[in-house]
Amino acid sequence: MKKTSTRLADGRELIYYDSGDNTVRDAVDRRPLEPTVTSSQVRRDPLLGDSVAIASHRQGRTYHPPANECPLCPSQGGRLSEIPDSSYDVVVFENRFPSLAGDSGRCEVVCFTSDHDSSFADLTEEQAGLVLEAWTDRTAELSHLPSVEQVFCFENRGEEIGVTLGHPHGQIYAYPFTTPRTALMLRSLAAHKEATGGQNLFDDVVARELAEGDRIVLETESWVAFVPYAAHWPYEVHLYPKRRVPDLLGLDEEARTEFPQVYLELLRRFDRIFDGPGGGKEGDGEPPTPYIAAWHQAPFGALAEFEGVSRDDFALHLELFTIRRTSGKLKFLAGSESGMSVFINDVPPEAAAQRLREVASS
Repeated sequence: MKKTSTRLADGRELIYYDSGDNTVRDAVDRRPLEPTVTSSQVRRDPLLGDSVAIASHRQGRTYHPPANECPLCPSQGGRLSEIPDSSYDVVVFENRFPSLAGDSGRCEVVCFTSDHDSSFADLTEEQAGLVLEAWTDRTAELSHLPSVEQVFCFENRGEEIGVTLGHPHGQIYAYPFTTPRTALMLRSLAAHKEATGGQNLFDDVVARELAEGDRIVLETESWVAFVPYAAHWPYEVHLYPKRRVPDLLGLDEEARTEFPQVYLELLRRFDRIFDGPGGGKEGDGEPPTPYIAAWHQAPFGALAEFEGVSRDDFALHLELFTIRRTSGKLKFLAGSESGMSVFINDVPPEAAAQRLREVASS
């Protein structure tokens, strides 16, 4: 992998990640951009104890542009975009409309490919491996910023999720605090460790899934993917490396080599959930499955409030889920979910796992 860092016309950082060592990246951003001005701030909710990012400048962000005006495609001819070069493998750059900025963290965009009409599932294993290297490198770099406590790599896919740019891309949020969801995991981790005399909760969860087997979706030497026992979403898969590590930096070479094959297979199965045998006629012509893919990594800040827990106790894992519950119908977060954070799942996890096994690549 070759990494080339440059600056856009308004001062934001842009980084090319290339699979070829001889690739030269010297294109200049020729757009007449003014310096980026943001008003992001983080406010703490005194009742819930969580944090909310206030970012009013995002109201003016790019919204569903036509394909020939996509800001994530490479610059070609007279059309200038966020990427100055005429082609690229993987690109990461500072978000022009960040939810977090300055002392409140940082937001980056990750473009998986220059091909506007593809998706992550269409990537080759080499391309997917390069994205993994980019995620890992950005996690390492962002963790050193004084304002950053946790790094979150994720992809929102599909208009139903709220995506406003159709080009295949994801994002990285570098938070100035430990996120509420991670804090819940850490509290459960600490409580389990105390109750069991030192056992690791993540290890026990994975061991249970492997022992029971009916929720396993796929398994390799280095990875296991399963629908969790108490899945919140109709189709939800958790992907764990079998050797527990706290973050992407901890993955060994074997796990890195296997990841592209495993992850691409999961994404391709997600696109087949509502089609084909077992999917019913109503699945014919179903649009691509909307999903969120979220990497959970240990915070880089102090964990003193979680007594007896260290970073190494946390288990890196990816959570992949769709908001579609059946063909043509979405799972909405209504009264119970949005008002009380109590999820109601219409699809038994065992049935979801069975369906995801049925649509395996032949």
